[in-house]
Amino acid sequence: MKTEERHFAEACAEQFQTVARRWRIEEKVTTVGTDSARNMIAAARIMPFNHMPCTAHILQRCITVSLADSGFVTALAKCRKIVGHFKHSPANTAELNAEQVSLGRKQEPLAQDVPTRWNATLEMVKRLIRNQTAVTATLDKQKHKLVLLTPPEWDKLQRLETLLEPCRYVTELLGGEAYVSCSVVLPAFCHLRRVMEVTDEDPAYVVRFKEKFKEDLASRQEHTNYAWLQIATALDPRFKDLRSVPKTVREAVWTTLAGMLHEDSPRRSHTAEEGPAKKRLSLLQMDSDSESEEEVQQDRAIQRYRAEPCTALEDCPLQWWAAHAGAHSQLARLARRYLATPASTVPCERLFSVAGHIVNKKRSALHSENVDKLVCLSNWLKDE
Repeated sequence: MKTEERHFAEACAEQFQTVARRWRIEEKVTTVGTDSARNMIAAARIMPFNHMPCTAHILQRCITVSLADSGFVTALAKCRKIVGHFKHSPANTAELNAEQVSLGRKQEPLAQDVPTRWNATLEMVKRLIRNQTAVTATLDKQKHKLVLLTPPEWDKLQRLETLLEPCRYVTELLGGEAYVSCSVVLPAFCHLRRVMEVTDEDPAYVVRFKEKFKEDLASRQEHTNYAWLQIATALDPRFKDLRSVPKTVREAVWTTLAGMLHEDSPRRSHTAEEGPAKKRLSLLQMDSDSESEEEVQQDRAIQRYRAEPCTALEDCPLQWWAAHAGAHSQLARLARRYLATPASTVPCERLFSVAGHIVNKKRSALHSENVDKLVCLSNWLKDE
């Protein structure tokens, strides 16, 4: 949506709701996903929808902060200069390719890390490590003024690759749009915390990276929609054991889910014409403090669901709920609502990239409404 207003919270909230009204989806929207910018968080408080901060943005910010506070800065600065030496000169690139062929390796260009491109630092490090011999041999033949990486710094890069590879895996997992991702957030963050546990073999700079990563992730996780993520995890038959949630909180999650079932159940309305006083007196029993038959049935429904074995990680939770909708009808409705929520705004970022390809210098006069139509057509045709 084209906007020429300043991005104040009130203006952003009104624009979100304008789009929802225009597409007639106000009653269908459950969450609005944004990055963690302050104006977006403030706008989310105004809107009638739940807010889902982008978990992929959160993870990438953790990586950036942890790298800045560790011992990898000098080694990465040298890597960027080496990559730039080859990327900015076709002649240097040709020499590197010739060296790769002479060593019997696959020809591949080096990759430069870009602050706005996620996992770019990992890709730069991986390609340099794979081509270490070719890069070193090529630079030795050239007259250059580059400061080369020392053996301890190459070892640092190996350790950094080991640290960043799980983060890349989780980022791609959370950024998917063809499968359920919201219920994967807490298990994925739990996995990262286990990976970042300090061991006796870790050097000091790795310890600093791991401790800073866990500290920053914990502080940022507090600002996510944690309650929504907990319910989504409980409604995913793959993760309903809630191992990614602290033990002290697990029963509270199921209690919350039972309360939601009670609110979601259709309330029976009774009027004065329903019958004699004796029949109306039975309503007093239904409204008593003791558990009603409906509440007992809801508790039993949750117990039956919890008793079902966890499914395999490869299984689709939505297909599982479709197959078990008859036995768990109310839970299935809640599952469709919660599991449909994307964990990140990565699908939107991909759509922004499509818009960037459509609107270029030769088509800079396109009307904003035509851009909107072309972007939608491009995305819909891709899905077909």
